[in-house]
Amino acid sequence: MAKQVEKPEWARVAEAFEASGLTQRQFAQQRGVKLSTLQSWVYRSRRAASSHAEPVRLLPVQVAEPVADEASVLEVVAAGGARVRFVVGTDVTYVALLVAALGR
Repeated sequence: MAKQVEKPEWARVAEAFEASGLTQRQFAQQRGVKLSTLQSWVYRSRRAASSHAEPVRLLPVQVAEPVADEASVLEVVAAGGARVRFVVGTDVTYVALLVAALGR
């Protein structure tokens, strides 16, 4: 019979799993713990983390017809690869907020 492990220890085990890069099955076998117990604590850990996450903010987006003159269009590529094209003269603050939101 395996020894009882306290709640703080399981929180550390779940955190170690998240950082390990292993599958849950591999991690459980390596640590000698029941897969179902590991899954339960990983689920609890993720649920607790998501309850503290910053709420999603939506920004208004206006879809427009393509501009005929490509020279008057600028493009920003966010870190995640999203592309934002806008016409010269578009509110820079709006573009900055949009790109920042896409980068999250």
